Amino acid sequence: MNDMKYAVVIEQGPASFGVHVPDLPGCIAVGETREEAFRLIQEAIELHLLGLDESGESVPPPSSSIEYVHVAA
Repeated sequence: MNDMKYAVVIEQGPASFGVHVPDLPGCIAVGETREEAFRLIQEAIELHLLGLDESGESVPPPSSSIEYVHVAA
């Protein structure tokens, strides 16, 4: 497998952090801290890609990017 870089979205909830990968539907992780959630999503991505590869499915290339929009609030 090639070295790939996927965008992740980290959301803070009342008691935890949730992370998902826009390019890999269903690939999610939850941690008590931001650092834990980030570590867990890295593991989840690796396992997700391994599962796709082992089942003969194509691995989607990273295609998402992020931008911030500044608004007056």
